[in-house]
Amino acid sequence: MLVSGFTRRLRVVALLLFASALISLTAWNFFARWRPSTASYPIQGVDVGEADGPIDWWEARKSGVQFVYARATIGNRGRDSRFAEHWRNAAEAGLQRGALHVYAICELGSAQAGNFVSTVARGDDQLSPAILFDLSDDCPLPAREALLPEIADFVAAVETHTGKRAILGITKRFEGVYQLSTLSTAPLWARGAFFAPGYLARPWTMWQASRLRRVEGAAGALNWDVMAP
Repeated sequence: MLVSGFTRRLRVVALLLFASALISLTAWNFFARWRPSTASYPIQGVDVGEADGPIDWWEARKSGVQFVYARATIGNRGRDSRFAEHWRNAAEAGLQRGALHVYAICELGSAQAGNFVSTVARGDDQLSPAILFDLSDDCPLPAREALLPEIADFVAAVETHTGKRAILGITKRFEGVYQLSTLSTAPLWARGAFFAPGYLARPWTMWQASRLRRVEGAAGALNWDVMAP
């Protein structure tokens, strides 16, 4: 009897584990395929960096990718090792492309602009340059009155170089500290998984809606973005 009771409990545990795994797999498949409605947001694409590996952009188009933001530079010295590859191959596949800079809040804006300008060539066929702003754990938070002029210097230099207005990608925690969206009329890029974000002071131009989207031609999940209609 004791053995029989143990066997029944073991079967129940096994069934529960199987059910849990099945639910997890179903949820993962749903989120990996999910994207905002194309009726509401007709223009959709991805933002990528070296961690995403090589991508077959011709194949990616089959999953609805219409534009690509490729990370180009980080701070005043960092450069994405796959930027040139993504930049060239996305264009060859007929996709719109834009360059992304990850802003380092404890480095001079002018030095960071020099890094971006020397990495990203000017071209009429590219989207507005994008700048990602987030807090850093590598240094103390600079005072708002010290950081904002550095950002202004960077944005001015990048816009002069590209001939296009920059789009500001602002995370929720960065906005909570610096309220950057209240200070500029520049287009904004917000982040919010699966639900349209509302933490910025003005309507966003672009929304990173998912970080789990699976597309043809990519080995792993990519960041999925949509443009405001």
